[in-house]
Amino acid sequence: MITSFSSSLDPKVKLKAKEGTPLSDPTFYTQLVGKLNILTNTRLDIAYGVEHSSQYMQDPIEPHLQAAYHMLRYLLKDPTLGLFMSNDADFSVQAYCDSDWAACHDSRKSVSGYIVLLDNSPIR
Repeated sequence: MITSFSSSLDPKVKLKAKEGTPLSDPTFYTQLVGKLNILTNTRLDIAYGVEHSSQYMQDPIEPHLQAAYHMLRYLLKDPTLGLFMSNDADFSVQAYCDSDWAACHDSRKSVSGYIVLLDNSPIR
């Protein structure tokens, strides 16, 4: 039996660039993260986890793959969860962004995110 999780990333695991066994076939990881990235169009709840996993596409290691598997198990929790699009005739656009200065443990680069709303519905 596969266990589902309540968050897209394990809060106890801190991913780093070089601490782990390199993957024998990194194309599987890149394809998996690419498919998860497409899924963020309808499942915004995994967007942060996918963005975080995408930082390691050049040289993935075993903990990165385990984090991607964690996201898949998280998606099992409620596969019907998706976006709710309002049918209101208001077409106002709102945009919000946020950044975390020096959030990456390896490069100390900033990590940022954004959301754009049409009326009260998220769009990309």
